Amino acid sequence: MKSRLLKITSAVVLIAAFMGSCKPKNTSDTVSGDAAQKAYVAPGKYDEFYNFVSGGFSGQLSVYGLPSGRLFRVIPVFSVDPEKGWGYSEETKPMLNTSHGFVPWDDLHHTEMSQTNGEVDGRWVFGNANNTPRIARIDLKTFKTAEIIELPNSGGNHSSPFITENTEYVVAGTRFSVPGDYENGDVPINTYKENYKGHISFVKVGKEGEMDIAFQIMTPGVNFDLSHAGKGKSHGWFFFSCYNTEQANTLLEVNASQKDKDFIMAVNWKKAEEYVKAGKGKKQKVRYAHNTWDEHTHTAKSEIKTEVLVLDASELKDICYMIPCPKSPHGCDVDPTGEYIIGSGKLAALIPVFSYDKLQKAIKDKAYEGDYGGIPVLKYEAVLHGEVQKPGLGPLHTEFDGKGNAYTTMFVSSEVVKWDIKSLKVLDRVPTYYSVGHLCIPGGDSKKPFGKYLVAYNKITKDRYLPTGPELCQSAQIYDISGDKMQLILDFPTIGEPHYAQAAPADLIRNNGQLKFYKLEDNKHPYAAKGEKEAKVVREGNKVHVYMTSMRSHFAPDNIEGVFLGDEVYFHVTNLEQDWDVPHGFAVKGADNGELLIMPGETTTLKWVPDRVGTFPFYCTDFCSALHQEMQGYIRVSPKGANVPLHYSLGTNFPAGK
Repeated sequence: MKSRLLKITSAVVLIAAFMGSCKPKNTSDTVSGDAAQKAYVAPGKYDEFYNFVSGGFSGQLSVYGLPSGRLFRVIPVFSVDPEKGWGYSEETKPMLNTSHGFVPWDDLHHTEMSQTNGEVDGRWVFGNANNTPRIARIDLKTFKTAEIIELPNSGGNHSSPFITENTEYVVAGTRFSVPGDYENGDVPINTYKENYKGHISFVKVGKEGEMDIAFQIMTPGVNFDLSHAGKGKSHGWFFFSCYNTEQANTLLEVNASQKDKDFIMAVNWKKAEEYVKAGKGKKQKVRYAHNTWDEHTHTAKSEIKTEVLVLDASELKDICYMIPCPKSPHGCDVDPTGEYIIGSGKLAALIPVFSYDKLQKAIKDKAYEGDYGGIPVLKYEAVLHGEVQKPGLGPLHTEFDGKGNAYTTMFVSSEVVKWDIKSLKVLDRVPTYYSVGHLCIPGGDSKKPFGKYLVAYNKITKDRYLPTGPELCQSAQIYDISGDKMQLILDFPTIGEPHYAQAAPADLIRNNGQLKFYKLEDNKHPYAAKGEKEAKVVREGNKVHVYMTSMRSHFAPDNIEGVFLGDEVYFHVTNLEQDWDVPHGFAVKGADNGELLIMPGETTTLKWVPDRVGTFPFYCTDFCSALHQEMQGYIRVSPKGANVPLHYSLGTNFPAGK
């Protein structure tokens, strides 16, 4: 065993050394000629595209402009964010609830925009939490996370959140197969082959975006990596790359690389729907959280659900098929016509391209070479359109320009390679200045790509910027792909690690009815104060509710007394402003929540439990006017049982002298 392990390790080292020597020879370190002008956006001008980029281990979603690369906003999704009070205000805390309790930090891996008829429509962006498996929907009218649903029976939510062409479903495949939540998971790990199962989830998306798990498909225990939906002629199908078909449970870097081919699993989800309607699924007892945001009350709620419907792929023979794919496939992409499925074996020296028409014929002819865990395995040659030869080393992901060209990132040889989908000929290659991972062409995984720019995002960053300690800055690079040859025009830093990204024309987003402020008359928050006359302080046992208003440049009330040690104080702050982009902030000394950020017309709550007697200042944390510094107040905390009546005021000194 030691000898075999040594041989494999030596082979990996040699391959890596060989691959490392294959960096394109036309590498240069600068943007050449007048290329940089193509990325220049003059002051007062807008970018052409919004670029929604995964924040990786930050758990956030970042929004950039293309082609400028300017950072516009960081949208909190799976991690707390003090800038927006996300996960700190009482209203947003339920959004980070899971069946494991409050999870304040997770990693957001991939992004996917909603589509109509296979084209991006600018309504929502979906993101996936990898560690504690969840899917989030971000509303592009508010640039806020509107919904998060947890996925049971999953361990690592990697092949997610990819969508069907009318956003009928968002899917998620478990990266780590595990015993189902409805089974006894207290089993020896070395019984992986017997007890571990994969589950892929089909999450239904309603007209208003509301999500619900429609069904799951149970599969043999493998590692699902990435996925994409069919489109056009292949609408109704989904394709998932999977590795570790060896079903190893230890030292996967060696033991999950034994076979020359793993699989892409093709799923006929239309057929699965038929089985669901026919009652072929089995309801299983599980627990998962479903968190939703209410734009009228500005408040989230979290519900724990207890049941999920599961179909068994080994029993329903015509919903899943295995397509052999070399080797340890990572990316799984479908071209705009829906005919070609590209598998990117990260240890392969070629790119296999499969044909949807051939897939259908192979299924009809039963061109099987066996089965895998009860799922038919199709013959490689029967499904193959062809192979891209010598494309580069370490192919990971492919997107399309809508002109018959595909663009694939090469992790090991650090380049992007352009090739013709039908002829499979390599047309062009350009270097990246880091080990590249995902790439994004606006609309590049839809039926209608806007093939003007390509953005390549780093996996392992390099020194493209001034050093910042042990960790270097994450990076992305923009290429102009409007001509025959790709041309680097800009690189820019990102929050990281930047996983997948999506982009859409700017007008599609900014003209979609974006919210500019919350109308006060529509504010249904139960603790809203819609004018200073409604400001008040109410005691309910040891809870003190402060109905507070804010406007330039004061709070109402700004003097509060009669609070005792041991009280829980809830500052419900309503921003009375009705102008675009006039937020106010709120902070009080000693609170474990540094601040709130309240949009115009919105109500947000900060909970404060004073830990000592004294007088504590509070103030606005978001600069709002020339008299921003004067926007402050005091709250007095007295010993429990003290003879201090509850009172509050603005502009007076009542009661005088006390």
